[in-house]
Amino acid sequence: MEILESAAGLQTLTETWRREGRRIGLVPTMGALHEGHLQLVRRAVAENDVVVVSIFVNPTQFNNTEDFKLYPRTLESDAQLLRDTGAAVIFAPTVEQMYPQPTALRFDFGALERVMEGAKRPGHFNGVGIVVSKLFHLARPHRAYFGQKDWQQVAVVRQLLADLSFDLELVTCPTIREEDGLAMSSRNRRLSPEARALAPRLHEALQLTAAALQDGASPGDAQQQAAEWLRQFPEIELEYLEVADARTLEPAWAGPSPERQLVLCLAAWLGGVRLIDNVLAP
Repeated sequence: MEILESAAGLQTLTETWRREGRRIGLVPTMGALHEGHLQLVRRAVAENDVVVVSIFVNPTQFNNTEDFKLYPRTLESDAQLLRDTGAAVIFAPTVEQMYPQPTALRFDFGALERVMEGAKRPGHFNGVGIVVSKLFHLARPHRAYFGQKDWQQVAVVRQLLADLSFDLELVTCPTIREEDGLAMSSRNRRLSPEARALAPRLHEALQLTAAALQDGASPGDAQQQAAEWLRQFPEIELEYLEVADARTLEPAWAGPSPERQLVLCLAAWLGGVRLIDNVLAP
């Protein structure tokens, strides 16, 4: 497995692979890898001839400079985790390699970025769109793999593919969870023991929302019930809990139906760490 820092070097390599007829898989990450990432990589290896795993903490998608500074950077241990997966290349560029000059381009994903993460983190999805576009141009993948935990990000990338006619397949993989239900995340390692013990309550709140919908509650009532349940844990600062159309991310005013899938999304602060999670309504 090769570790590349050069953007031009990656582009040369993937162009060679393309000429040789190899199918390329790409797994974009910001590092601090966990089992959820590794499952993406293993699936990519199973479905492609060669796989590139990018590790880059992208500054343009952080609207909080302190959050950017604190984001874990663990390239050495990440490389050790990836050695047995079958990945061919780790692309770990510097900021200067990815952004040799300030980016003037601005993406606007419309309604997809005016709710939830987009509303709470202005400019976040512009940064996602820029870095993902760069990675697609450099890695030239036939398939790109993303986790369902970042549901809104997947929706934005899907829109990016459609609008810019990228010739690749977007593969979305289920969220991987700890035994107690907490969604695996690179941010989890920043949780104190006390915060980590409380963190599974976030998934429980989503399950309560789903159960309320299944029992016939309206989306608004289901959200309110779960939010009230979370108030018994004052250490958890709920930022949002939404029931939305899984495709458009518009707020849902009616329950699930055969014609429409709903997604239940939340974000919360716990011990100074921001966590997100989602589940699909049954």
